[in-house]
Amino acid sequence: MKLQQLRYLVAVIDNGLNITAAAESLHTSQPGVSKQLKLLEQELGLSLFVRKGRSLAELTEEGAEVVRRAERILREVEGIRGISPQIYEEATGRLSIGTTHTQARYVLPDVIRRFRERYPDVTLDLHQGTSEQLAEMMDKRQIDFAIASESRQRFPDLVLLPCFRWDRVILVPADHELASLDRAPTLEDLSRFPLVTYVFSFAGESTLKQAFRKQGFEPEVVFTARDADVIKTYVRMGLGIGIVASMAQGCTEEDKLVALEAAGLFPRCTTWLGFRRDLILRRYMYDFIELFAGHLDPRSVREALMLDTQEAVDAVFAVTQLPLKGRCAEIIANTG
Repeated sequence: MKLQQLRYLVAVIDNGLNITAAAESLHTSQPGVSKQLKLLEQELGLSLFVRKGRSLAELTEEGAEVVRRAERILREVEGIRGISPQIYEEATGRLSIGTTHTQARYVLPDVIRRFRERYPDVTLDLHQGTSEQLAEMMDKRQIDFAIASESRQRFPDLVLLPCFRWDRVILVPADHELASLDRAPTLEDLSRFPLVTYVFSFAGESTLKQAFRKQGFEPEVVFTARDADVIKTYVRMGLGIGIVASMAQGCTEEDKLVALEAAGLFPRCTTWLGFRRDLILRRYMYDFIELFAGHLDPRSVREALMLDTQEAVDAVFAVTQLPLKGRCAEIIANTG
């Protein structure tokens, strides 16, 4: 049973059992209305009308009951449609975001500042964790949005929207021998030193390790942490050289660590924002997404929601030139 069939049924009643007039009021064809009414009768297993030849004479007793219920259903549908604009326009509420430390510490502050200026009555909840923890939060419906990089396989039921790309940087103390190189360091250079970097995912091998092994080197990872600031602490202690996201190297670092470019040494990463398909998106949610990733305006987000699979979403955004974030989380280029 389809809502369209119920609309056709009620339109026929409203037009005095005249199918032609009902079709005109619905801006469709008379045969199409007749066909849908017959399909509805077949599905219900009863006759809705007493017929005289090709004309409808009156409703059957069962037909009258179906019409009463159909009218009630269509009123409820219109009521739901009336609720939708109210929900969309709400400027109060709560938005829960789950993300990693790097995004929370280096990317989101300015976004949240601008969002709060626009929506002072919306409460923001920020939860931090690994991709595994974010997936669990989403499964328990503890967060509305998940923001992370890679690990997309952990979120098979979300709509994942690509936001920006980023490279890693190498952090060393100012007196470290890599800091005095007159060229960019290579993986061979890095393989000679112990490494301090992010916690690796439990699922599969990290792209960082893969990059080393692809060139025949075995990285010596001596310490991992979720927090880039913790990694910097241990780099300053001399535990090893740090490898972190480029955004995690601020413009005014008090620790005076030297940041060496690592673009091209490791695969470029993509940060994405994801949400459940059944999430009712308010205007302030659309605005948050656009503040976080300017190319994700409400129109493009709605278009993504209309697609049935993540593969289809990926195909749409495959031609989008994602911004590249560098140090201080600034946009340093527009590049695929």
